Amino acid sequence: MMRRLNILRWPATIALLAYVVLHNGIGDAWRLVERAGPLLLWLVPLHALPLLLDARAWHLLLARRIALCTLWWIAAVREAVSRLLPVFGIGGELVGIRLGGRHLRDTGYMSASVVVEVLVTIAVQYAFAMLGLVLLFLGSANADVARAVATALLISMPLPVVLFALLRRGTIFRGIERIAKRFVPRIDGRALDARIRALLGQPRLLAAAFAWQFAGYLLGSVEIYFALALLGHPAAIGASIAIEALTQAVRQAVFIAPAGIGVQEVTMVALAGAFGIDREAALSLALVRRMRELAWGTIAIMLW
Repeated sequence: MMRRLNILRWPATIALLAYVVLHNGIGDAWRLVERAGPLLLWLVPLHALPLLLDARAWHLLLARRIALCTLWWIAAVREAVSRLLPVFGIGGELVGIRLGGRHLRDTGYMSASVVVEVLVTIAVQYAFAMLGLVLLFLGSANADVARAVATALLISMPLPVVLFALLRRGTIFRGIERIAKRFVPRIDGRALDARIRALLGQPRLLAAAFAWQFAGYLLGSVEIYFALALLGHPAAIGASIAIEALTQAVRQAVFIAPAGIGVQEVTMVALAGAFGIDREAALSLALVRRMRELAWGTIAIMLW
């Protein structure tokens, strides 16, 4: 079943991307990108700043046992693997554990920190999505788009609750331990469960990690703000936050799409249009985001 799904998802996502590109005027959109020119390259290093805040959250969960700069680099590689390689979104975490294990011999502690960080990330993503949804309702002239996004988020809302319950019961990782051991030796499922529960029992630590990650997500919205300004279609910061937040939320909800191909572009074009940005500029924004992801991800993987 999974093999068939893996085969079918590529044609589906490519067809969706082709529809978006052809339906929204790729020629005019590309001309906007050409007009902005080399200034758009600044968006690549700008992405390092949100990742630094994300790495800081992980740094706290690891009790500062690995240097922040090292975690910053590992976070970049993790994101690149998760976003660019077709591994259903879990490959980045396994790579992070393996790279972190080079700097911390306690593989169990490293693995637990990644698991809890992922759980914190899920909470941050939903909080960020709710903020984006509020901003969309306040600033959008298209109520249909707002209702569609709200419905999608409500449908997927039980997922993090179920995951949190499974982690608290401390049984889920014994089930996938066999898979993880192929990539990360020396993982003890029972010890890992115990370490996860220990980290989840520190609310102040979790709150601090949440705050750093949420700040990183907010800072990531600056990329949308500057990209639209460089493309000649400036938008309010509230609109930029909403576009960033809800695009990420939909992409995570439709995780089966490899690298979010098609899904990210459709969502970004729809959300930008809801804030009065024309189709060509919205598609230009989607193209710029995809090119930045490819550039940043390629650099990160090459440095790996």
